[in-house]
Amino acid sequence: MPVPKININDYTYDLPLNRIAKYPLEERDQSKLLVCDDSGISHNSFNHIADLLPFDSTIIFNKSKVVPARLFFKKKTGALIELFCLQPYIPNEYSLSFDSVGRCSWIVKIGNAKRWNNGYIYLDSSNNVELDNIGMKASIVKKEGDKSIVEFSWDGDRSFSEVMEMCGKTPIPPYLKRESEDIDKTRYQTIYASIEGSVAAPTAGLHFSDRVIDTISKRGISKQEIVLHVGAGTFVPVKCDLISNHNMHAETFTVTIDMINTLITSISKENSIIAVGTTSVRTLESLYWLGVKCIRGIEPNLVDQWEPYGDIPNYTIDQALKALADWIILNNKESITAKTEIIIVPSYTFKVVDILITNFHQPNSTLLLLIAAFMGERWKQIYNYALDNDFRFLSYGDSSLLFRNRIKT
Repeated sequence: MPVPKININDYTYDLPLNRIAKYPLEERDQSKLLVCDDSGISHNSFNHIADLLPFDSTIIFNKSKVVPARLFFKKKTGALIELFCLQPYIPNEYSLSFDSVGRCSWIVKIGNAKRWNNGYIYLDSSNNVELDNIGMKASIVKKEGDKSIVEFSWDGDRSFSEVMEMCGKTPIPPYLKRESEDIDKTRYQTIYASIEGSVAAPTAGLHFSDRVIDTISKRGISKQEIVLHVGAGTFVPVKCDLISNHNMHAETFTVTIDMINTLITSISKENSIIAVGTTSVRTLESLYWLGVKCIRGIEPNLVDQWEPYGDIPNYTIDQALKALADWIILNNKESITAKTEIIIVPSYTFKVVDILITNFHQPNSTLLLLIAAFMGERWKQIYNYALDNDFRFLSYGDSSLLFRNRIKT
């Protein structure tokens, strides 16, 4: 399969530490907004974003909710062990795992792993004696590379979701170089988040307030939602020079048939599709490739990392989306849940997304590659402009509104 020959060192910039926003602004919608369209680059305020979006467009939000996935345990010797829950194992569906009572297993990353090879560890209650009543303990089922499958068990009739809320910490990004605080419980979460599962926030959505969303609705813009549970892989740096050697992480997403039918209608009318964040982009673009699988009689359950760069099919967006909608109906479902490993890099041909709302991303990252694919060489001008005009960067930083020219396929 042909793979783009891209050197990650061509997609970097100098990001001073003092430009990384360590905390959110007092009000969500008061962040700066960089705007890049055919007329050039300018700046505005995020609370005015509705005025900049085309009439009759469709905006897509990711309503995945960040869970307090960092759990702290102790060995009987006193050694502190952190368990960072990445994704459910048994049950392997998010909703079933969060509803589990008494026992469940997760794929986790273990902090201080050298101190724990076997046996039980027990929930650390040193800062909250009420946690003793949970009776929670954990044991290693097996190790898989740098991750492990860990079984949790606890007393009483609380669900795993309730246990997490009682004793877990918000998994803020490591580049903030601070411990999570009370403010992160609400601000490292979009106001429309409703489906538990993410271990990192879809940060483009952090800027939206009720008044901004209300203004968007009054402008006649259709609002739709998808769910993609953001994994810790979003923070994994690209450690190899050639992107072809980088293994992209998989993330689970769910899209309803109503959402797909809305896309079909919007695209047929040539209305703009606006993605809130790179997670929405990954989901929306993956739908085309799932539809291609349906046309070819292949189960639409996974989009491989390099699938869009091989033998490019000549199916239109309409054909692919309609095939996916037909598959959902044929299987008596109301939605489709699948995984995507898609990596979007320069040379990728966008099928769905016309406009992107997103934050400013780390140097040498797959997210920056996505921006470069979306905006071409203009990505350098965009980031230089942001640096020269005191924009704040990364998860709690400022936002951008990026327009591209739709390529009809």
